[in-house]
Amino acid sequence: GAKTGDEVVLVNPSEVVQMMKKVPKGNLITIVEICKKIAKKHKVKACCSLTTGIFITIAANASEEAAEQGKDLGIPYWRTLKADGSLNEKYPGGSGAQKEKLEDEGFKVIQKGKRYFVQNYQNFLVS
Repeated sequence: GAKTGDEVVLVNPSEVVQMMKKVPKGNLITIVEICKKIAKKHKVKACCSLTTGIFITIAANASEEAAEQGKDLGIPYWRTLKADGSLNEKYPGGSGAQKEKLEDEGFKVIQKGKRYFVQNYQNFLVS
C-alpha cells in the first residue's frame, strides 16, 4: 500500500519470527498481515515484503533444521501463507509438506492448477 515517497520499514528478522510464533493452532497469518502489523508498530505506511518473505523462509528452514536435531524453536511456520492464501513451495518439503501440516491441524487445503490454497483462509487470520 505504500506509494513513492512514503516511509517504509526494512524489517528485522526477529520481528518476523515473533509474529510467526504468535500464531496459535487454528489460526493463520499471511505475509501481508505480518507486514501490516510491523508497519503499524513502526508508525509507517508499509514494510518491505521482499525481505519479510526472505526472513519467513529462513525461519521455516531454521525451524525444520532444529527439529531434525531434536530442538523446537516454537515457530509454526506452516501457518504462514503467501498473500493470496496459497502454500509456500519454498518451505522445507515444499507445499506438499505444508499441506500435510495444515490438514493435520484441521484446515481444508484445495488445489487450483499446480498450487495449493487454504480454503477460506481469511476466516482463520489471526487478529
